[in-house]
Amino acid sequence: MSYNIIKVTLLSGLLLLATGSSAQVKHRDLLQNKYGEDQIRKVFSGREPWKPFPQTVAEWKEKLPDSVVSRLIKNGEGALKENFQNIPATVALEYVRTGNRVNYEGLSFVKRNQLYDLVLAESVEGKGRFTDQIVNGIWSICEESFWGIVAHVGMQKAGSGLPDVSDPVVDLFAAETAADLALADYFVGPQLDKVSKLIRPRIQEEVNRRIFVPMETAKYGWMGMGNPEAKLNNWAPWIMSNYLVATLLLQKDEAKKLKSINMAVKITDQYINGLGDDGACEEGPGYWSAAGGAVFDVLNVLHDASNGSIDIYHEPIIQNMGAYIYKTHIAGKYFVNVSDAHPLVNPDGVMIFRFGKANGDKQMASFGSWAYHQYGNDMGSGKERFRNTRALYNLFALNEVAKYSPAYTDIKDAWFPDVEMMITRLPGGLFLSAHGGHNGESHNHNDVGDFTVYADGDPVIIDIGSGTYTSKTFSNQRYSIWYNNSAYHNLPTINGIQQKDGTEFTASAVQYQAGKTPALSMNIEKAYPATSGLKNWKREIRTTRQGQIEIKDSYAATTTVKSLTQSFMTVCLADLTEPGRIIFTTAHGKRVLLSYDSKLWEVKKEKIALTQPEDELLKHSWEQKDIYRIMFTAKDAPETSTLHYLISK
Repeated sequence: MSYNIIKVTLLSGLLLLATGSSAQVKHRDLLQNKYGEDQIRKVFSGREPWKPFPQTVAEWKEKLPDSVVSRLIKNGEGALKENFQNIPATVALEYVRTGNRVNYEGLSFVKRNQLYDLVLAESVEGKGRFTDQIVNGIWSICEESFWGIVAHVGMQKAGSGLPDVSDPVVDLFAAETAADLALADYFVGPQLDKVSKLIRPRIQEEVNRRIFVPMETAKYGWMGMGNPEAKLNNWAPWIMSNYLVATLLLQKDEAKKLKSINMAVKITDQYINGLGDDGACEEGPGYWSAAGGAVFDVLNVLHDASNGSIDIYHEPIIQNMGAYIYKTHIAGKYFVNVSDAHPLVNPDGVMIFRFGKANGDKQMASFGSWAYHQYGNDMGSGKERFRNTRALYNLFALNEVAKYSPAYTDIKDAWFPDVEMMITRLPGGLFLSAHGGHNGESHNHNDVGDFTVYADGDPVIIDIGSGTYTSKTFSNQRYSIWYNNSAYHNLPTINGIQQKDGTEFTASAVQYQAGKTPALSMNIEKAYPATSGLKNWKREIRTTRQGQIEIKDSYAATTTVKSLTQSFMTVCLADLTEPGRIIFTTAHGKRVLLSYDSKLWEVKKEKIALTQPEDELLKHSWEQKDIYRIMFTAKDAPETSTLHYLISK
C-alpha cells in the first residue's frame, strides 16, 4: 500500500480496499430472514462441541487415502526442518521506508504455513515427533506484536509504522491466524497439554485479546464502520469465514458465541446485499476465490456446524455468485481480468466442485472437476496459503471429485448486467470480453469501455491487471501507477485527458445485444472529466457471423480536439509495417489482424519497461512475455468523427 504516507492517507487506502464504492445495497438479508437470532439460538445453544474433522489417527485413515495421509506427513517433515523466524522491527518498517510489504509477508505467511503443516502431520501420524516444533510455532506466533500484515498497521490509532501492541485490530490475516491457532488446538490439543498446561490457555488468551474482544465493539472499514447501508468488499466474507471457525472452536462463553455467530451472519448478509443480482465479483475472477468463494466458506461452516439446518445455497444470487467463476473462464488458467484481478488464475477445482455440488449447479461441479483433473489439488503449497479450513474440507472431497467426469465445455456467451460485462466466443476461435461500469469499484482501474481479445486461448489484446502490491497501491498515489490508468487500457485519451476515478465517472446508455452476434454499446463520455472537452463518446463493440470483432467509436467534442490517441495493450509480437494493418502473432503462432484507417492514424508501439517495484508481479502474470502498448495518434482530430477498427483471424 503507500510510500512514506501519513495516517490519513493510509486509512483512506484501507477504506478503498475494504468497503468498495458507495453504491446502494439491496437488503436481501438472506441469512437473517431465514435464521434470525432466535433461530441461531435454537440451533447452537447447548450443542455438543463442533467436530468438523478427524481427531484421531484411525479417523484420518478411515476418511483419507493412504497417499493423502503420506503427503500430509511429508509436508510436516519439510516444515520440521525449518525454524520459526521472528519478524524484525526493521522489516516491519520497510513498508513506510521503501513501500515494500513483501518481506514482512514472507516471514509472516511462511510461519503460519509451517504450523499448519506440522499440526496436520502430527494429527494424522500421532507419534509425537512434530509436537515440540508445533509448540515452538504456536509460541512464536503468540509472541508476535501484530497478527495482521504491516500494510494494515494503519488501521491502528497510532497509524502506520511499528504496530502498537495495546491496540489489536482485526484484519484479514489476524483472522486467518486465529483460525489456524483454533485448528491447532482442535487437532493436537491433548498433545499440547502433555508438553505444558499453559499452551492452550495462551492460545485462548491471545485469540480472545486480539480477535474476540475487538470484535465486540468493532466498527472497521471492512464492515462498513457499522453502517448497514455500506457496500462491503471481499474482506467481509473472508474474515467472517475465519472468525466463525475460531468462534466455534475456541469461544467457551455460550452467550458470546451466539453473538459472534449472529455477527458473522449479519456481515455476510451485508456483503451479499452489496452485490448485484448477477452475483458478479466486482474485483474480477482473480478475486473470486476470496470473495464469492469466501461466502461459500461461511455458508459451508454454518451448514456443517448446524447439521445442515442453515442452508441458502439455492438462493438465486448464491447460484449466480458460483456461476460467475466458470462463466468468466477463457481457456486453461486464463480468466477475464478486470480491476486488480490477474489474468492467470490457478482454480481451486475441489472447492469449485464442492460449491457446485452444494448449490446443485452441475455445470459448476463439472468445471470444478475439470480444473481438478487438469491442475490437481496442491493440498497447500506456496507462500500465500490462506483459508486452511477450506483446504481441510477439500481433502474430504478428493475421492468424489476424482471419480466425477472431467468433461466440460465452456459456455459461449454471458452477460452480467450489474457490472455491465459481456463475454462471447466467436466462430473461428476469438474470445471477446467488454464492460462498461464505473470507476469507483473496489480495486478500481480507470477502464470504463475496455475490452480484451484472446485467440484460441492465447491473449492478444489484454487488460494488464495488477502488479505487486506496495504502499502506493491503496494510497492517494494509486493512480500514479501506470497500469491503473485508462491510457494503459484499450481506450482513447482526449486532449491529453484520461479517465478519472470515482463512481461518477461512469458509462451511460449501456445496451447489450444477445443472439448470434452479441454486441455491447455505451457512452463513455462521463468516464472523463469535463476538461477533456467531450460532448459524447459512443463505443460500440460488435461481433459478426464471420467471427470478427468490430469496434466503432463515434464522438463529438465541445471544443477543438488538439490531440487524440487510442491505446491497444498486447503481449503478442506485433507487425506494424503495413499501413492500415497490425498483425499480432500469439504464443502458439496464431495470427490476428487489426485493421484500421491509416489515413486517420499514425501508429507506433512501445515496450513497457517493467522496472518499478509494482511491476514485478506482471512478469509472472504474463509468463515473462514482453508487454507492449500500440499507440494510435490522430493525424487530424475533428470535433466530430467516427472511428472504426476490425479484429479478425
